[in-house]
Amino acid sequence: MTNPLARPDLRLLRVDQVGSLAAPSVLLEALRRRASGNISDDELRPIIELSIGDVLRRQEEVGLPVATDGEFARRNFQDNFAYAVSGYDQPADLLTTYMDRMREINDRPLERAEQDFAADGPAVITRRGVNERLQLIRNVALEEFGFAQPLTSLPVKATILSPDRIVQRFDYAASREIYIDEEAFLEDVVAIERQMIAELVASGCRYIQIDAPGYTAYADEISLERMRARGEDPQRNLERSLRAENALIEGFEGVTFGLHVCRGNARTIDRLTGKVVAQWHREGTYDAIAEQVFGTLRHDRLLLEYDSERAGGFEPLRYVRAEAVVVLGLVTTKSADLESEDALCRRIDDASQFVPLDRLALSPQCGFGGSTHLAALDEETQWRKFDRILTTARRVWS
Repeated sequence: MTNPLARPDLRLLRVDQVGSLAAPSVLLEALRRRASGNISDDELRPIIELSIGDVLRRQEEVGLPVATDGEFARRNFQDNFAYAVSGYDQPADLLTTYMDRMREINDRPLERAEQDFAADGPAVITRRGVNERLQLIRNVALEEFGFAQPLTSLPVKATILSPDRIVQRFDYAASREIYIDEEAFLEDVVAIERQMIAELVASGCRYIQIDAPGYTAYADEISLERMRARGEDPQRNLERSLRAENALIEGFEGVTFGLHVCRGNARTIDRLTGKVVAQWHREGTYDAIAEQVFGTLRHDRLLLEYDSERAGGFEPLRYVRAEAVVVLGLVTTKSADLESEDALCRRIDDASQFVPLDRLALSPQCGFGGSTHLAALDEETQWRKFDRILTTARRVWS
């Protein structure tokens, strides 16, 4: 049966998703066994691959117009850069030990979940220096796409980490012997990621999402103060990142680029109710950054978090370029409560006062991210939310 929400032009998809999906119980159990040393990576891999095949089939069955592998092979969404390059000054096992420590902190619901970026953690998740220039040694995103795309008839979206996030988590003060400044570091980052993208495109990928949670730091006073304390000029940082972001995607004809902007997908379990509840990493509305970010970046689709009052109103959308589609992340991944179809329609209508309805779309606010996150919605809740997104989209854009 033809999917009424599928579009030959990927720029105009009415329904989208952010990438990570709730992991099945068999995969969660295998990951627990791997963490305790009861199975090896070689034994874990087939379980990951079976889980990816199952989740791709389920995305087809429910009617999504675009698919991902659920990011089941990742411990963190930033892995596809940190594991792709050599040059960072870090021991090989830092990711495992850091993720284990993260399980023991940030357990207060409905609060800002602070991260220790100076901790002895892995590159990009924490601020690390380099001991040699970065080099691409493994195209992780290409590996993921190459495995997933043959398993589904849907177009598979690949995700790449934003240069802004990478440079925000670069300890330049410890790296002066290698890179004279952040501009020189960013030049290598963009060159490496352009090679990753070129290889994805050559393999048939036509939709690439840039994960850019760092842009909300420029609207968040705590993050701005941290930049200033390091002797940085936040405005200069932002302008530098916008130039790098546009350079990253320039010249790839026939490819749809999305940019996902959020305030962090932190969640925890409310000890009183046992339910998944929200946390966040950033505060501040889009108003402070909209004119520069929405008006400057050349991406085809802007996937924006809009599931809470922290996002503010839709007025900043007036700065979005006339060619871009705004994907409204109205459905939360931080609560099992199911959004009302009528309420979603009203919010889409409100947004259409600033961006025409034919340039709007609907998605979750962020990924469901259930493979390694202890506080994650289960599969059943996730699919109910996707069904609500799909039925709402059919009603709005029938």
